[in-house]
Amino acid sequence: MSCLLSLSIVSHGQSALIAPLLEDLRRLALPDIEVVLTVNIPEDEMPFKDLPFPSRIIRNAAPQGFGANHNAAFAASSGRFFVVVNPDIRLPSLDVARLLALMEDPTVGAVAPVVLNGAGGVEDSVRRFPTIADLARRVLLKQRIPGYQWETQPIDVDWTAGMFVVFKREAFVAVQGFDHRRFFMYFEDVDICRRLRHAGWRVVLQPAVSVIHDAQRASHRSAKHLRWHVTSAARYFTGI
Repeated sequence: MSCLLSLSIVSHGQSALIAPLLEDLRRLALPDIEVVLTVNIPEDEMPFKDLPFPSRIIRNAAPQGFGANHNAAFAASSGRFFVVVNPDIRLPSLDVARLLALMEDPTVGAVAPVVLNGAGGVEDSVRRFPTIADLARRVLLKQRIPGYQWETQPIDVDWTAGMFVVFKREAFVAVQGFDHRRFFMYFEDVDICRRLRHAGWRVVLQPAVSVIHDAQRASHRSAKHLRWHVTSAARYFTGI
């Protein structure tokens, strides 16, 4: 049986982060949703008790990357809209109607809210497609690459970070989801938005809706994450 929204959340040993996110969803009482939770590394306890909406758990035998995890969740989901949600997202409120109203346009394939940090500042979550020169300025010169400016009206963007994105199901199918064969971690959100746009779909920011990103940054400084980032950047720019 299909539902309206399928939310995909991936846990990397992050049940303590996911518990308040699920509590947000419980409190919001969003109608006609399901949650697909992927346990990417073994965890004893998951916060999946007495939830007021359908839920299922995918337990990986071996850790998978961002795209592979969400593609598997999509295959297990039934929603008309597929929502990729980071485990460290917080939802004090969520105006789903405003997000889905944009999907009534048949050309819109993905919609994202504004992402705020814990202090209420706006995160750099929607950007223009990167160039090698942009990447060099950002990494070597620590320069911020100019992004988008918006006020109250929805705007088309090149790509949105995969922290919280709503995909129209047929759009996700049309581009065959995330390219998990090329991207294990990082750039998979840039890539899927690029392919959506090349296929004629629009990616839209809805400034009237926001979510909070309770960022957990420590692991992102590791050599492993740097290696994944460099590898994904090379594959994105070379097309390999």
